[in-house]
Order: sequence, then C-alpha cells, then structure tokens
Amino acid sequence: MVTLDISKAAQFLSADAIAKFEAPVAAAQKALEEGTCKGNDFLGWMHLPSNITPEFIAEINDTAKTLQQECDAVVVAGIGGSYLGARMVIDALANTFGWLQESKYPRILFAGNNIGEDYLSELIGYLKTVRFGIINISKSGTTTETAITFRLLKTLCEQQRGKEEAAKVIVAVTDAKRGAARVTADKEGYKSFIIPDNVGGRFSVLTPVGLLPIAVAGFDVAALVKGAQDMEAQTAPEVPFMENPAAVYAAIRNALYQDGKKIEILANYQPKLHNLGEWWKQLYGESEGKDGKGIFPASVDLTTDLHSMGQWIQDGERTIFETVVSVEQPNTCLEVPSDEENLDGLNFLAGRRIDEVNKMAELGTKLAHVDGGVPNIRLSITKLDEYHIGQLIYMFERACGISGLLLEVNPFDQPGVEAYKKNMFALLGKPGYEAETEAIKARL
Repeated sequence: MVTLDISKAAQFLSADAIAKFEAPVAAAQKALEEGTCKGNDFLGWMHLPSNITPEFIAEINDTAKTLQQECDAVVVAGIGGSYLGARMVIDALANTFGWLQESKYPRILFAGNNIGEDYLSELIGYLKTVRFGIINISKSGTTTETAITFRLLKTLCEQQRGKEEAAKVIVAVTDAKRGAARVTADKEGYKSFIIPDNVGGRFSVLTPVGLLPIAVAGFDVAALVKGAQDMEAQTAPEVPFMENPAAVYAAIRNALYQDGKKIEILANYQPKLHNLGEWWKQLYGESEGKDGKGIFPASVDLTTDLHSMGQWIQDGERTIFETVVSVEQPNTCLEVPSDEENLDGLNFLAGRRIDEVNKMAELGTKLAHVDGGVPNIRLSITKLDEYHIGQLIYMFERACGISGLLLEVNPFDQPGVEAYKKNMFALLGKPGYEAETEAIKARL
C-alpha cells in the first residue's frame, strides 16, 4: 500500500491550513468527475485503470511475446510522456546490472527523446550487431525527435531483415485514425495500438504507451494495472478527505506553495527510483507550470546527492519543500561484513542489513532538513514491485489533476511546449514557416 505522512510538513503551517483545502479539493474532484473543468477533453486517464480488461492485457502480452521471441533488443522511440513512464517502471523493477547477464527478455532501449547525433550514431552502431525491433510511439508521427529516430531505425531494420520481416517486429502506438504514424502503420502492415484521444502523453503510462514496453521487458502489467485500479478506488471523491492520499497530497503542496514554498524536491533513497523523478517532473511541471504559476518540480537521489545538493537543501534559500518516496521492504538481503582490522571503524554495523543503514540515513536526513526549515512529506510504499508502482502512478496522476485545478490552471494542456518548435522549424527552413524565418533572422 501507499502511505502518506504530512506531519513534518504540516508543522510549518497554521493548524487549520490543510482543513481549509477540504472544500476546494472536493470542488476539484467534482469538476474532474463531471468533466466541467478546464481541459475536460483530456480526462480519459481518470477511470482508465478500471476500464482495462483482461482481454486487452492479453493482447498486450501476446504482442510482447512476439517481440521477445524475435528480438535481442527493442527500441522504444518516443519523447516526453511517450517514454518516461515506461522507462520509470522498467528501471524500477529491472536488475540494475541485467545488461551484463543472460536474459530471456530483450534489452529495452530508449531513443527519439533527443537529437544528439553521437547518441543516435552509437545506437545505430550497436543495433547493427543484434536482432532488434521497434515500438514507435507518437500520436502524430511528426514529432521531430521521434520522427527522425524512427526513420533511421526503420531503414536499418528493413536492411537487416527485409521489408516484410521487419514489419513483424515494428509496432506502432499511435492515433486511431490520423497522423503520419497511423498512415505508415496501415501502409506497412504494422501491429498497432491506439493512444486514446482523451489521454495526454504525461498521463499515458497505463495505456499501450507504457504497458507494451513494460510487458516486453518481462514485467507483470496485470499487477501494475491492479495497483492502479485499487488506488483509483482509494482516491475517489467519496473517500473522506484525510483518508484520501491524492487529496491530501494536493492540499499540502498547495498550502505550502501559498506559504512561499515555490520548489518541490522529490527525493528517493532507492537508486532504482531515479526515473520516477524524471516522470514526476514532467507530470507536474507540464501540468502546473503556466499562467505565471506553478511549483517548480526538482528531484534528487539520496544519499548520493547529499554529497552534492545536500548543502543547498540544508542551508539554501528557504523556498523549498521535500517529498520523499520511501520503500519499506527491499527485495533482497545484504548485511555489512565484519573486518578484523576495522580500519574504517564500521564494525559496529557488522551483521546489520544495508537497508537498516539506509533507513537511518533517511530518518537522520529528514530530521536535519526539518530542523533546517524544509517541510518534509513522506510517501512510502511497501515494496518495489508492479502492484505498488501502479498504485504510486495513479496516486500522483490523481493528485496532479486536483492540484492543477487548485492552482486555477488547465492541468491538461501544454501551450508553452510549442514555442521552441516554431522557432526551430523556422531556423531549419521548414516549408510554411517563411515569415517566421525572416522575423527570427532579424533578431539574431
């Protein structure tokens, strides 16, 4: 289960600060449920878990099995929400050093999320040595980073296998009817899955966008979905306010924001959760950062970053609060060995589990940061597995929708993302951007 503790954050606020949000949170929940809020055409994520059928999961697993049988590596081509969710789940669950070991599952690689020539050249060089498949994730098929990458990958795959055989290991996750990726998939005969029109990219991890790569990596997507289904019920509007983790999380972070805390740092003490921070930053940054408003989302990996960012967190400007995601039970057992010479002075830890040391580091850091003026929220999950990751995903998504409405912004659009694209296309001389090209040249 997911447990939320706000006691070390609420102490920085007035006694009634959280209670004041009960009515606004209820109004936000009502607006989400009734579809009366801003961005109401992108609310498909809300009841997505409870609408996923066993038949749909079976179709995902069948396609994953084909890729597993035919490929040594599978490249997920996508950017933003089209890859961050899958990467977060896979990295959280996979053996960190699995690439050094024999595996019955393909190695999952991610591309299409940058335009680095060296990165893509090195990827192509590796793929020439293995049998690979492609999961191309794009609603439009024209997103520059992903489209360039897919063009490169498709060319290489067809050179390796021939056009007909390549089509068997290329899967499109795209729009149902429109866009270049849909046209290509239909023309080439690729297996395809639909990205629902009413689910935005950053909320799409529980669609084929995330579920297919996770299944190819060998993980239990049914358990992931079950976790999300259970959290959907636990965060429903009828759940009492203080028993609803999404409602309370949205309330405490907005109360802190109103009190001048403009930056939220998502911290973890489990290296496997690094990409949880990357996914969470997009979810909240793209949802809330608009109209001159929004909590700035940052993330750190602890205890590692205590030796780099720790000084700033402890003693820097007091505009921050911290949300710690903690894992209660590790999946393995490792103890500190004894050493006869004890030159490092650590024999007092001999025979104690590494996780106990880590937990005491977490507790000691929390106390130090709170003493240093940093409100501290703790989100704990029982263990790192598909079920609990599914719970965490939905809890963060539901809280994000509520929190954005509390800020009085549209949590489901991203108008600012388009600004760089307009300038880039003009600079590259894309047809139709001639006027913008001249205007930009005048500014250079």
